[in-house]
Amino acid sequence: MADKNSSKSIILKIAEAQSKDVGRAIARIDPEYFLKIQADTGDIIKLKVESEKHALEKHRGLKVKGQETVAKLMPTYQEDRGKGIAQIDGIARDNLGAGLDEKIEIYKTVCENARTVILTSLDSGDSFKEEDSQYLADILDGTPVIKGSKIRATFFGTKTQDFLVEDVEPDGAVVIKPSTLIKVKGASKEKRGIGITYEDIGGLSREIKKIREMIELPLKYPELFSRIGIDPPKGVLLYGPPGCGKTLIARAVVNETDAYFTHISGPEIMGKFYGESEGRLREIFEEARANTPAILFIDEIDAIAPKREDMGGEKQVERRVVAQLLALMDGLESRGQIIVIGATNIPNVLDPALRRPGRFDREIAIGIPDRNGRKKILEIHTRGMPLADDVDLEKLAEITHGFVGADLEALSREAAMSALREIMPEIEFEKEYIPYEKLRKIEVTLEHFREALKEVEPSALREVFAEIPNTKWEDVGGLENIKQILKEVIEWPLKYGDTFNYAGLTPSKGIMLYGPPGCGKTLFAKAVATELGANFISVKGPQLLSKYIGESEKGIREIFKKARLATPCIIFFDEIDSLAPKRGGNADSQVIERVVSQFLTELDGIEELKGVVVLGATNRLDMIDPALLRAGRFDFLLEIPKPDEKSRYAIFNIHSRSKPLDRDVDLKRLAKLTEGLNGSDIELICKKAAMAAIRENVNKKSVKQDKNFKISRKHFKEAMK
Repeated sequence: MADKNSSKSIILKIAEAQSKDVGRAIARIDPEYFLKIQADTGDIIKLKVESEKHALEKHRGLKVKGQETVAKLMPTYQEDRGKGIAQIDGIARDNLGAGLDEKIEIYKTVCENARTVILTSLDSGDSFKEEDSQYLADILDGTPVIKGSKIRATFFGTKTQDFLVEDVEPDGAVVIKPSTLIKVKGASKEKRGIGITYEDIGGLSREIKKIREMIELPLKYPELFSRIGIDPPKGVLLYGPPGCGKTLIARAVVNETDAYFTHISGPEIMGKFYGESEGRLREIFEEARANTPAILFIDEIDAIAPKREDMGGEKQVERRVVAQLLALMDGLESRGQIIVIGATNIPNVLDPALRRPGRFDREIAIGIPDRNGRKKILEIHTRGMPLADDVDLEKLAEITHGFVGADLEALSREAAMSALREIMPEIEFEKEYIPYEKLRKIEVTLEHFREALKEVEPSALREVFAEIPNTKWEDVGGLENIKQILKEVIEWPLKYGDTFNYAGLTPSKGIMLYGPPGCGKTLFAKAVATELGANFISVKGPQLLSKYIGESEKGIREIFKKARLATPCIIFFDEIDSLAPKRGGNADSQVIERVVSQFLTELDGIEELKGVVVLGATNRLDMIDPALLRAGRFDFLLEIPKPDEKSRYAIFNIHSRSKPLDRDVDLKRLAKLTEGLNGSDIELICKKAAMAAIRENVNKKSVKQDKNFKISRKHFKEAMK
């Protein structure tokens, strides 16, 4: 067996693995190092920790966690070459007892095929039957293992289970094959599972990098800060919309740093006796101080530390809890090597004294993921899914605007449930145990994801979510120049954002569609919503007006706030003249004046409106406040005129394409005869003609009506009267 003595070795720095590589027991290194260790793609390599810290711990006779593991050699992707790194996942890092950026020694080793592997489950509550051992061997096919290492099996969907390798036959490094006999002894009482790693978080690499330098450096290398004469950071506040991954990041940091961890949930602090709440808070900090280095995680921190000036006289307990938390975080007594992580989705309600440096040194916004972030999150949540060839995660990421991590997880789960429903009739539910083998038939297709999209909507838009109508550009007759302008103003900035940035051009914020009733203003808005696939909020002007002071303005603020969270987003204000009429015309119009002022500041105030396009529709442009129509707010005022002959012909085509027309119907002649009519009038003519044909068929004397009747020219003449 080849080992370190008979094979050349290299020393590289540990880097985070790609999310799709998690659980596959592979190590990616630059192909230029393959010759140095005399190995090729697919060979088995041994990884060994080589750091002064480990050597020192070993010299002192201390028990060193991990030390070595095995993995399959694979080349790094083009963008990661030339960096001197080895990309390994959190499972391999756990086996080595090493963290990111530490150095490891790599050399080739020879593996035999495993005859027997004995495993212990590290996850409580899951049992394996003997009939599932073959299924487990198939899942772990090609996985290299050594005695004492942890491995992960990924089942259907996102379900994973961690195992400890208790023994292998033959001894040394072995590779699991379908012929390997796998025995699962039961659950381990001592060791825990691998837990959440950085690879389980998608689309937040920039945020994770900031948090690592704030938390890992002070905990792992405190001497760095003392040498340069500064105090290490003491706290990080994570804020962002619900479901974006704040708690998940905290769990990953704790798992990766291997520090002592304790957490506080707001309500559990509160006690009914005088001084009890503050006492509980002190106990938690004292416990952390006794186990330094420690991480203290306060989830939903807004529940225990709101602004004191907003509290009435009856909230004395809450005031004292806030004061106690402030003193513990940065009072006269040093809190030692304790790092506090706070998480909230409403940072503006926190007490200002809590948000200063020394308490929370840095505030990190965890935002809604962009397209690339959504693709990475979908890759994580579909890791174990048997995806069909027609499933394109890139396309799914494009059409899930505004979805946070929790929404995408729910989407993946719903798609898997749709696939599961199809094989439900084949499963014998009367049996006590359903073997994993039965799940082999399941395949998740694109159609399952389409079904799931009907069930899951972006959480940021839950209260104002509008069902997007299925109206396409071809359903709008004529007016090609208006269509082109709408495409350029709304679609191009979303599709060609880099080109706009290069040209130094800021996309337009608003488009006003105006014209006589029935000419297709609302129809254009529906087509824009469908064609772009962006989030769509539809607002009917009068519904925002309230009799209570401040409620109408609050409604405007909430709509723009939700749109900013779920960018790219289109807000459509129908009958906008009722919401923003001219100011100063009536002494009783103070509510309207405040609403218009709020609307103006949201559109073009100090806070910039990015990724949001406002679409307005009105047939009374003269009634709208002039300040709203200036450049910078509504840049384009597009008149939707009454259709010309060519447009009328196109509209007749649209409204008659699914109708059984007789050969004597000349749509071009009809377009000539309908001079001065608008789109809704033409739609009505087509409906009335169809109704006249149905009436004639029903009133026939014969007992049996003609099912294949036609709509003829005379029916259109009757309709046009």
